[in-house]
Amino acid sequence: MASDTPLSPEETRRYARHLVLKGFGGAGQQQLKAARVLVVGAGGLGSPAIAYLAAAGIGQLGIVDPDTVSLSNLQRQVIHATASTGTSKAESAGRFASALNPHVVLDLHAEAVTTANAEALIGQYDLVLDGTDNLVTRRAVATAAQSLGKPLVSGAVSMFSGQVTVFAPHLGGPSHDALYPPEASDDALPSCELNGILGPVTGVIGTLMAMEAIKLITGLGKPLVGRLLVYDARDASFSELSY
Repeated sequence: MASDTPLSPEETRRYARHLVLKGFGGAGQQQLKAARVLVVGAGGLGSPAIAYLAAAGIGQLGIVDPDTVSLSNLQRQVIHATASTGTSKAESAGRFASALNPHVVLDLHAEAVTTANAEALIGQYDLVLDGTDNLVTRRAVATAAQSLGKPLVSGAVSMFSGQVTVFAPHLGGPSHDALYPPEASDDALPSCELNGILGPVTGVIGTLMAMEAIKLITGLGKPLVGRLLVYDARDASFSELSY
């Protein structure tokens, strides 16, 4: 759906490279302006996703994160500054996005997503991006998104690699359980805190998440529904799996 509000002269200058882009243009930019997007997690994956969605001109951007910024975050969570250490990640992310693009309406939620509040949060938006690091939150987000018929862009990273996919059962794609079955637990998954993560890997995957969101909003190209894109930083290689 395109926005009813025309682009201002300042917005026209800001988005000039989008407006001259064949196959995107003014119609695509108006769709971004009309879109409401929720990013769950303002960490390693959320940082580049928030940066590129705000820069692209998403009309309403929600950011959810219950945590505060710590010094060990800053090696990869690039929208936060050293001076923000100890402050709310949601608020810090909001300051970054607002400074980057004041045309974006921001909703900041300094709380965790749970089974109790997931539908109320996600229901306010057209689609959701999940860059959290635990299956409890991921399942709560996925269950609510599926129940509400909202596309879910999901990313994950560990050590030197990462992956991204789109869950959209309402569009005929597989559910979250097809990739993360109910018996899977966080104990079986690699932990960034224990195993580490090379910072730029989060940048690659988080940026791909933003791209998938833009594709879903504008109808551009073919989203990663039922397809898992895997990135290996050491080999500089991408592979794709169907599920």
